[in-house]
Amino acid sequence: MNSPTINAIQSASENDQIAVLLLADIAPTHRLWGWSRMVQGPRALRRTDGLLFAKVLGSGYEGGFGLKPSASRQGVFALFSSLQTAHAFIDRSPLVQAYKARSQEFFSMTMQAWSCRGSWDGQSLAVAGQAPVDVPIAALTRASIRMGKAAAFWRYAPAAQSALDHTQGCQLAVGLGEAPLLRQATFTLWDSVSHMDAYARSGAHLTAIQAAAKHGYFFESMFARFSPLTLSGQWKGKHYG
Repeated sequence: MNSPTINAIQSASENDQIAVLLLADIAPTHRLWGWSRMVQGPRALRRTDGLLFAKVLGSGYEGGFGLKPSASRQGVFALFSSLQTAHAFIDRSPLVQAYKARSQEFFSMTMQAWSCRGSWDGQSLAVAGQAPVDVPIAALTRASIRMGKAAAFWRYAPAAQSALDHTQGCQLAVGLGEAPLLRQATFTLWDSVSHMDAYARSGAHLTAIQAAAKHGYFFESMFARFSPLTLSGQWKGKHYG
């Protein structure tokens, strides 16, 4: 995979909002601890300096997008008020160190939004800069699904998400969620905007998006695009950074 460019890293000023994504595959001997993180949720982070918003997320089986939950894979999405506080969280947070010590795989990433539509529990993202060209980008798509629309949504979702495994230019894809069936998210990392757009505007994914818009599947959604700043660790056997 191409690494984020120096220009992308330098484009984040000290006072820009910075998002952090953590992915962890909890070791078998620590699964109970992992489940306790899901129960406690973002309360464990409430005293973190610079934290604006946080979600502790489960994942689908093997980090995918199906209805069957993973017994070990989970993630944290957090938004910070500055580059300094985001890096301090990754480098010194007791929670991050605990994840690292108890996981057989761990991945961390900092990123800055350049596009955001919608909100997540009322929280939107401040954007900075323009869409990057010919460098890696990341995307987060999340939705709160209407109870009466869940069955219809899940008729479309598996085909759209499974296509990611075979999509050119997609370097990482993980299904995340706050709650089974109804509060779902997808995080992806791409070689470039053009690779992401080629997937989004074709095939099963396009069909799913059109159906969601036509039939009003979501009562809240957020579609955010980011410039990766730092990547580190391993996920599903692949090394980053």
